[in-house]
Amino acid sequence: MSVTFADIEAAAARLKGHAVETPLIESPALNERLGRRVLLKPETLQRVGAFKFRGAYNRLVQLTADERARGVVAFSSGNHAQGVALAAKLLGMPAVIVMPRDAPAIKVEATKGYGAEVLLYDRLTESREAIAARISEERGAIVVPAFDDPHIVAGQGTLGLELVRQAQAAGAKLGAVLAPVSGGGLVSGVALAVKALSPDTAVVGVEPEAFDDARKSLQKGEIVVQKATGRSMCDALESPFVGEITFPIMRRTLADIALVSDAEVAEAMRYAFRMLKLVVEPGGSVGLAALLAGKVAAGGDAPVAVVLSGGNVDPDLYARVLRGEI
Repeated sequence: MSVTFADIEAAAARLKGHAVETPLIESPALNERLGRRVLLKPETLQRVGAFKFRGAYNRLVQLTADERARGVVAFSSGNHAQGVALAAKLLGMPAVIVMPRDAPAIKVEATKGYGAEVLLYDRLTESREAIAARISEERGAIVVPAFDDPHIVAGQGTLGLELVRQAQAAGAKLGAVLAPVSGGGLVSGVALAVKALSPDTAVVGVEPEAFDDARKSLQKGEIVVQKATGRSMCDALESPFVGEITFPIMRRTLADIALVSDAEVAEAMRYAFRMLKLVVEPGGSVGLAALLAGKVAAGGDAPVAVVLSGGNVDPDLYARVLRGEI
């Protein structure tokens, strides 16, 4: 099923009054360092501390009364889990969330705090998809994908809708927009909105070096499944493949994929804390990391917008980053 700009506008109407319209902010110090205007979209200020609430609410609010009674099941390393849990709570339906045992404790506890039932699994030996399918079969629960769903993509696209209109209001003609890439729900939704409102603006996805399945997929022209050889500090961006729905959108709309290392991500997190006074999780920092590391050529010297997609970072990890231990 395809996703259109009209779907994103409809999602924005559903989210009005429920999701936060996060601001687009600018730092003179960052502008001076990079020699161009940089506009930051801090979804750290969104409900659940990440953009995921947008797609989750847009998906759940369209369920029928019968589907709501049966509840929902989702699998996630954290932010989608929280988004679904909160959306389910607001809409009065039960939710079961399948999370990896090594997910950041702050994300697990927050998900439980929204009233969801949390089931933990071993990401190396168990299949989260199989567990969710079993729960769906047993309880009749609706499976809510993290990214490969048209309603999820449209919901995430509302971020791009806001971003472009806010940039226009700030007098910025965007040369590029940077967004993190995992399964592609965020970047594809954002790209659809950006290209509809500002066709000349380049959209660049950013992913961890060790999980560059999106880049490989775009290069090969088909979905490539990444064989994990280790972990990334960006726990939110470890999907081994992009989606059947998101990939065609990415092929049509993305200008490039930039790759960043854990060290570059850590430096961006420190910069966001020290200079911008923002707490950004590793996966949410990749766009800023790519800019600071000089890895983005798109847009030239024109203004660039960066999506800071979430701020749910494990406190112990964050302390180690700020001390320069990572």
